[in-house]
Amino acid sequence: MIRVKDLEKTYYIGTIAVQALRGVSFQLNQGEFVAIMGVSGSGKSTLMNLLGLLDTPTGGTYILDDTEVSALDEREYARVRNQKIGFVFQTFNLLPKLSAQKNVELPMLYAGIKPAERKKRAAAALERLGLGERSHHLPSELSGGQNQRVAIARSLVNDPAILLADEPTGALDSRTSLEIMQIFQELNRTGVAIIMVTHEEHIARHANRILRISDGILIGDEIVEEPNSASQALCSLESGVESR
Repeated sequence: MIRVKDLEKTYYIGTIAVQALRGVSFQLNQGEFVAIMGVSGSGKSTLMNLLGLLDTPTGGTYILDDTEVSALDEREYARVRNQKIGFVFQTFNLLPKLSAQKNVELPMLYAGIKPAERKKRAAAALERLGLGERSHHLPSELSGGQNQRVAIARSLVNDPAILLADEPTGALDSRTSLEIMQIFQELNRTGVAIIMVTHEEHIARHANRILRISDGILIGDEIVEEPNSASQALCSLESGVESR
């Protein structure tokens, strides 16, 4: 699904060149769940921005579904981004004056989908995420975990080939983080490919593979033989609460 070869990104602060990525190469197959780890400033967020077509590389190639996106112009970038990629952010990025339903409809609005179909798809996505009864609530009327579920529903309505999640549990408590990881694992089992940036090792180990970045260089590519099961962890947590 994704092939990255010698990917580079250089930023300029005045006349000073800062190399955020220095020749990163890897492949991602259909249906993989990959975590990207690294300390602050390691280049993991830069890599996420390049994979999500939110920025353009300075050098190297990026092939998504047999399309060399690193060679596309700005308009084509936007088209591929809207059709093939779903985004989930740490801060949710929901519009505060729009209901959950309307927030989920936004990507379809940009895609030119008719209102009736937008409403139908958004309602189905919210129902899938357990928020069918909260569809008309504003973000301020929902918990952090519920807002993240709305964001996940929004990311899925255009049936993207890949879901990119940037620190999706960073603003959540431990229990809610497990609930979000459970959703990701369930989505992944249905064939959705996921790339997740995180600085938390225990969150990363819910994925099937961990890429580690340091100083803009890929220093590790680990297959996780037995990923953490969010469902089991939640069951254990609930049993502990009940026993008390």
